Amino acid sequence: MPAGAPSTKPEFPWWLAVAAVLALAAALSIAASDLYAQVFATVAKGIGITIFVTAVAFALASALGLGIALMALSGSQWLRQIARFYVEIIRGVPILVLLFWIAFAGAPAFVAAWNALTGPLQSAGLLGELLVRDVSLLWRAIMALTIGYSAFISEVFRAGIQSVEKGQVEAAKALGLSRVQRFRLIVFPQAIRTILPPLGNDFVAMVKDSSLVSVLGVADITQMGKVYAAGSFRFFETYSIVAYIYLILTVSLSLALRALEQRLRRQHQE
Repeated sequence: MPAGAPSTKPEFPWWLAVAAVLALAAALSIAASDLYAQVFATVAKGIGITIFVTAVAFALASALGLGIALMALSGSQWLRQIARFYVEIIRGVPILVLLFWIAFAGAPAFVAAWNALTGPLQSAGLLGELLVRDVSLLWRAIMALTIGYSAFISEVFRAGIQSVEKGQVEAAKALGLSRVQRFRLIVFPQAIRTILPPLGNDFVAMVKDSSLVSVLGVADITQMGKVYAAGSFRFFETYSIVAYIYLILTVSLSLALRALEQRLRRQHQE
């Protein structure tokens, strides 16, 4: 090997070893301290909500993002312009501002529109009147994350689909495959290798951005920490535990996604 050339041997993940040692030390400290154990038990009650919000919002954002990406790649100029308008407008609004808008402006507007459209059914007694309080803050938060992230995810899908060689698409056309068959059998299986890494990054980012739902009072990890710290004035201990839990979630997800990427890469090489 020439002098100074980078080694092809995989490097030992020293950063992971150090992080694992620190995580273990933190876990032992939590177990040994009644105060930290109490804080952890309280904050950990929000883990389920955090995971639920992230999983549902990401699934919806991926489905919506794929639809927007297909519109951006369609043969219709109107669909392309609508998709570009959606992406540029939504990406220009901070997630926190979008969260407030959906929760306190979008939800009331939706309720008013729903009641206007279903007025005859309500008059006939077939449907009850929908009230703003009937739309839970949890689902308002999920819809805000869905809309906000769909614009970014659509660009990931668009770039991945465009990375597939046009020659393969033309060959599929020559074989008589329909557009849906070409996408399902030829385009998407190849595009997913390009899509997966940035899509995984967006998923990890959504785990962190899910903490923003606490501003609506949704009982996630951050909200449980805020409530406990406000009542006990143990801000250092509480937010240290909050940061610790988020780090465990995000680092674990990053490692799992990296392992999946490597597995897909090996399968492609074989």
